[in-house]
Amino acid sequence: MFKIIMTISLIIVAFSTLLYVYRLVKGPSTPDRVIALDAIGINLIGITAIISIVLDTSAFVEVILLLGILAFIGTVAFSKYLEKGEIIENDRNQ
Repeated sequence: MFKIIMTISLIIVAFSTLLYVYRLVKGPSTPDRVIALDAIGINLIGITAIISIVLDTSAFVEVILLLGILAFIGTVAFSKYLEKGEIIENDRNQ
């Protein structure tokens, strides 16, 4: 029964990821696309966690942490680019 519930939840999260991909491609504005990209990263973390539970292994914990860090850094970089137009500022006071 538990494996059936986990499979159903995996299908639901995968379907929501497909909907986020549609929002990423069709989004009316750039901030909508950034939010969809962040949500895809979160869904990938969820999919990896569900697969780890179904396979009864802890081998994917590092992958989950890496995906979380990359999703956070990507969201911050896109947000900074949308706000200022550049990601790395090179105007140091010398």
